[in-house]
Amino acid sequence: MSRAVVFDEFGGPDVMHIVEAPVVEPSEGEVRVRIEAFAVNPLDQMMRSGSSPGPVALPHARLGVEGTGVVDALGPATSGLQIGDPVILAAVPDAGSNGSYADHITLPAAQVIARPAGLAVTEAAAIWVAYSTAYGALVEKAGMRPGDHVLISAASGGVGRAAMQIARQIGAVPIALTRHSEKKDDLLAAGAAAVIATDHMDVVEAVRHCTGGRGADIALDMVMGPGQQQLLQALRPDGTLVAAGFLDPRPTPFPRSAPLTVFSYRSFEHTLDTAVVKRMAAFLNAGVRLGALRPAIDKVFTLDTVVEAHRRLEKGLHAGKIVVTV
Repeated sequence: MSRAVVFDEFGGPDVMHIVEAPVVEPSEGEVRVRIEAFAVNPLDQMMRSGSSPGPVALPHARLGVEGTGVVDALGPATSGLQIGDPVILAAVPDAGSNGSYADHITLPAAQVIARPAGLAVTEAAAIWVAYSTAYGALVEKAGMRPGDHVLISAASGGVGRAAMQIARQIGAVPIALTRHSEKKDDLLAAGAAAVIATDHMDVVEAVRHCTGGRGADIALDMVMGPGQQQLLQALRPDGTLVAAGFLDPRPTPFPRSAPLTVFSYRSFEHTLDTAVVKRMAAFLNAGVRLGALRPAIDKVFTLDTVVEAHRRLEKGLHAGKIVVTV
């Protein structure tokens, strides 16, 4: 048997509990991974509370869209992997029924990648969702190039920090946007070329100042809602905005500023594309090897204290990813 975290009703962290579940044998082309650690993401909180953008089937719903572990079983005709290989989960699109908050997960072999050498287990657990989202939005979608000024909202979050590092690796200029001025030093240390704190600065004016009056080339919007209008106004006339998050539940006004390019990005559009996943994995391996990409870890919990991990996420004061070891 295998332990798994489930919830039978929507609500706060206390609705989660651990149950015993059968260990699923992998079918043809599948792999079973013994989970060593997983990260806690805002999507997990939204699924658990009943506010996720997609449906969640109750009861006995699962959680978890990323994690790392070791291959412990291979299905028939599964090639390219061996028992004992350390891997990262590259896609868990059915988290509600097969999430990574568990001892084991069985999924298609194409949905795991080799774990980059040099990453600790806790780091490997926290790297894929944030870095694949930032890479997919900025590189694959927006075509980020060296020299681009990139405005990053919610910069202190996992995707925001990943976006700053990825921009640096490519040679772009990351401009961090945060609501709290006390986070400035931390964001500068995390790789921001400049930090704009909305609690005492005008976003558009500050971006113009950082870019010599030209405006940002790309904006990564992890928040949406009414604040997106400021990001649009801070772009240069033919700039690009990529909306990749949904932290603000309020309606987002339809973009009226032209001639701008506005993309909507969801990570699964690329993490289920094997060609793009190979590019992401190669970029990630290179960045880890060079020391340019490294996830920040806030605090580590155990599976038995997963409720406390979610409570910490809800407080919103974490700096980096919250990780749970199994």
